[in-house]
Amino acid sequence: MGNVFITERRVEFCETDAAGIVHFSSFLCYMEQAEHAFLRSNGQSVVQPVSEGGYVSWPRVKVECHYFSPARFEEILKISMQITRLGSKSVTYQFTFTSGVDNLIARGEVVAVCCHVMNHGESIQSIEIPEQLRNIMTPYVCSK
Repeated sequence: MGNVFITERRVEFCETDAAGIVHFSSFLCYMEQAEHAFLRSNGQSVVQPVSEGGYVSWPRVKVECHYFSPARFEEILKISMQITRLGSKSVTYQFTFTSGVDNLIARGEVVAVCCHVMNHGESIQSIEIPEQLRNIMTPYVCSK
C-alpha cells in the first residue's frame, strides 16, 4: 500500500471564483504545496543545491486533476499524497482532496522529472533521482 503523507490547508478567499467555489487552478498550487510540505517534512526541498554547482529541481511534465465536489472559502482541505510511480529520473505523485468526514473533493496527479540546473536561464538536464531522495520517497510508493 505505501505510506501516505497528509497535510491540511484552509481555503483562502483569493482562491475562489465568483460563485465562492475554489477555482480549478488552485488545486494545481495545492498539489505543489503538498509536495513541498512532504519534502520539507523529510529535511529536503524542491530546490536542492548540489556539490558540483547548481541545484536539483523538479520541472513538471504532466499535471491533471479530476473534480468531484466543490470546496469553498474557509473550508479545511485534507490533502493525502502517495507516489504511484518512482522511476529512475521521475516521480508520479497522486493527491486526494477531502473535507469534513471523507467528502471527496478532487484527485490529482503530478509527474515531475529530477533535473540538474546550473544557472537560471540555462538549459537543464534530467538526472537520476539522488539516492537520499529515493530513500525518502520509496516508503510512499503504492500501486495505483
